[in-house]
Amino acid sequence: MAAQRLGFELVTQSRMEALMAEEFGPDLRVPDIAWADAVVSILGRLAVEHHLVYCAEGAEQIWSHFRGTLRVRIVAPEAARVGVLMLEHRLERPAARKLLRELEAEARQGRKARYGLATVPPHLFDLTLNAEALDSEQMAELVVQAARLEERGLLSPQVEAQLQFQMRLRLARHGIVPPGKARLRQKTFAHPSEQIFANLLDFYRIAWEYEPRTFPIRWDKQGRVIESFTPDFYLPEFDQYIELTTMKQSLVTRKNRKVRLLRELYPQLNVQVYYQKDFENLIFKYGLAERPAEV
Repeated sequence: MAAQRLGFELVTQSRMEALMAEEFGPDLRVPDIAWADAVVSILGRLAVEHHLVYCAEGAEQIWSHFRGTLRVRIVAPEAARVGVLMLEHRLERPAARKLLRELEAEARQGRKARYGLATVPPHLFDLTLNAEALDSEQMAELVVQAARLEERGLLSPQVEAQLQFQMRLRLARHGIVPPGKARLRQKTFAHPSEQIFANLLDFYRIAWEYEPRTFPIRWDKQGRVIESFTPDFYLPEFDQYIELTTMKQSLVTRKNRKVRLLRELYPQLNVQVYYQKDFENLIFKYGLAERPAEV
């Protein structure tokens, strides 16, 4: 009701689940540990074009990613909640009370798994309404007035792009990517950071090859290769080799020496060394965050 009066886009729990199925494919179940990140990613995309009302369990937990958020909680005494279940499910009071206990336990379990908190701390809300004293019309009007006090502009494309990168990097850590990935075959990676990077490339539909070529960089007097270098990734669309490093400085120095030799011996190659924190620079340098969802 409040969303309709405000002219905002309403996103319910069921619609969020449908949006996740569209984004990640109907066969992928987003694990509880990654649920909040997936929600933020999807809401961020919607918030560029619409003001939103997100009505779902745990919605107050994702507020920090969006400025100008009004967090509303509606409470009611047990008798009122039991009465609603009696009407909705045509139950006698004892059966309705039992169902209420089961639903509350399920909600606590789900909240704990997805957000780390089984209960709802009051300080996470800006406005709490009591359904015992207020009817739905009154509550909707209070929400509308409070929302107008908090209302700000839509999420800018630049902020949304940064938000998407942060959430997608987190989701990539769990191997969650949209369907229709650019990757053609499964690989065994030498380091977890390489798997994360590959998943992130898949998110942005960037074709990649893992360790496709080894380059000799030192030879002995007989012309035999005594040292070589194999970059971690090749991005054929950009004709660029990528070497990742998250190692300690002493090993980084050794790797940088190899890359320097590689550039001297093969000046035609485009080779870049990236620390894990540099992933974002790669994505935004080429405008990859602006890519459409479909290939």
